[in-house]
Amino acid sequence: MSRVTARRRMRRISPQGEIQRPDTLAVEEPLEIRIGGQSLTVTMRTPGNDVDLVHGFLLSEAMIGAAEEIMAARYCAGADEDGRNTYNVLDLTLRNPVQVRPRNFMTTGACGLCGKTALDEVRTRTRFPIAGGGPVVDTPVLAGMPDTLRGKQTLFEATGGLHGAGLFTADGEVLAVREDIGRHNAVDKVIGWALRQNLIPARDLVLIVSGRASFELVQKAVMAGIPMLGAVSAPSSLAVDLAAEAGLTLAGFLRGETMNVYTHPDRISTAPTADSLPA
Repeated sequence: MSRVTARRRMRRISPQGEIQRPDTLAVEEPLEIRIGGQSLTVTMRTPGNDVDLVHGFLLSEAMIGAAEEIMAARYCAGADEDGRNTYNVLDLTLRNPVQVRPRNFMTTGACGLCGKTALDEVRTRTRFPIAGGGPVVDTPVLAGMPDTLRGKQTLFEATGGLHGAGLFTADGEVLAVREDIGRHNAVDKVIGWALRQNLIPARDLVLIVSGRASFELVQKAVMAGIPMLGAVSAPSSLAVDLAAEAGLTLAGFLRGETMNVYTHPDRISTAPTADSLPA
């Protein structure tokens, strides 16, 4: 099967001079997703955990709601110049046949929709709306989740070029970590894993991502019924709007002991400080 890393020669320039040496890079290859032999879309991804990826992708697109709705997933022939299978075509058989039209899914930070239209569409499409309640996470536990995620990112350690996504319990136990060249694919992979483990809707879990929290990542969490999303970097304005509308707790800038909580802070437990204690 396709490798997830590749070696390429490069020239390293520093104040000490120049050297030539090989560098380890993350592999980026297309994956064509077919349903019943008909092409649905092509996404650029890092090979590996492709079955998880398609489960998470179809859930995020409201095409399935349970793992058993995908009856089979098999790789089709996709030969390279040496005649070897590239494993870059995955054909799915769904329990309930659907009419497949090729779709150009947005795989960038743009959601393809704007403002209220985007919020309304996600709310009406999700099978697992986020209700009140859900996990309550102590602040130190939430603050420590990105370090745990980072420690599990073996491919990032080798390449420095992959995003990570992880699912955690409220007490900080990591259940699954997935990596990919695209942050949306990393989230699809970890959500697809949860779907295959019958953990969706994931009403008691926390999703942590290694980068920023864009609209599409909040959308994927909402579609999976995940009530809390934490990001190492910043959210976008539309991501915050969707999280507020959907009832999702969104925290950004999870670095060290600090964080910014943008929506529904009731799921984050903070110990009282001297400044917050009543006089």
